[in-house]
Amino acid sequence: MENKVYTFKLNIDWKLISLICQIDRFDASWTSIEKKEGQSLKQLKTIATVKSVGASTRIEGSKLSNEEVEVLLKEVDITKIVDRDSQEVVGYFETLDIISESFEDISITESSLKSLHNTLLKYSKKDEWHKGDYKQHSNAVEAKLPDGTRQIIFQTTEAGFPTEDAMRSLIDWYSNDNETHPLVKCALFTYDFVSIHPFQDGNGRLSRLLSTLLLMKNGYKWVEYVSFEHEIESRKAEYYRILRSCQAQRPYENVTDWICFFFDALGNIQRQLMEKLESKGVETRLSPREKSILTFIENNAGCKSGEIAKKLAIPSPTVKRILPELIKQNLIEKYGTGPGTNYSMK
Repeated sequence: MENKVYTFKLNIDWKLISLICQIDRFDASWTSIEKKEGQSLKQLKTIATVKSVGASTRIEGSKLSNEEVEVLLKEVDITKIVDRDSQEVVGYFETLDIISESFEDISITESSLKSLHNTLLKYSKKDEWHKGDYKQHSNAVEAKLPDGTRQIIFQTTEAGFPTEDAMRSLIDWYSNDNETHPLVKCALFTYDFVSIHPFQDGNGRLSRLLSTLLLMKNGYKWVEYVSFEHEIESRKAEYYRILRSCQAQRPYENVTDWICFFFDALGNIQRQLMEKLESKGVETRLSPREKSILTFIENNAGCKSGEIAKKLAIPSPTVKRILPELIKQNLIEKYGTGPGTNYSMK
């Protein structure tokens, strides 16, 4: 059954209803989970933050790994942030931190969005001329072809009055629509935002931050303990394919595929969160050596058994005995074979 929501067409069927119900069932039990898992959640939030910052900036071209992001955020010296990747990482981290700490006080208005954009590009020297303001020039989404030429994939909303009108209309709809399910509103808002592309740069990053902000404001607070951005990064080709497929129909496009993708991604990170919480419960029953090996792997993704034995001063045969047990308990993953075998957190 095709329905109209805002300016979009949406097929409401059992698949879509099932995805919404799945997410909301989990959300209904979250308060009790949060009370019980307080300490574990603090650790998960720290891990999720690093993953989110790293993933969202890499989607846009950054080359920093999660490990490099973690080191940068721990030892950040604002006066020494000169390369673009680092500038983007620190800006994203600060914006995400503001959302996490103050989401209840951030209103969905043009001024709030401009303020978040200003913080996002706070350290980027090349973006000083436009940060915090709507775009002044066309910013069509382009693809770079093998021969070096560029091809327009999607023509975004024109700069000036068209962008201002589109953003005003989107915010008015979001603020005044009291009938559409909050999850659908979150998905549609971020979709239309990235389709308008209201700022000169940083639209993709800000759209993912807005997903977190809108979800938290609508009560889905568990999202800050797992990385939505990391899920998007792992499905990057699908993410762009579905966005482009829907955007090609503008205006008045059918966005069912985008909504289903958005909800499926949320369902996946819910499962990941529960698996992580269950593994934290298992961790409390580990021996001191098992815990030290697990902590080492958590902080040194891709490490090998010999490296673990040497750094922790644990006999190599003991490490080789413990690692399969940690895999069996679904706490770590093994990659490669032979001399190239390495381990990372699940």
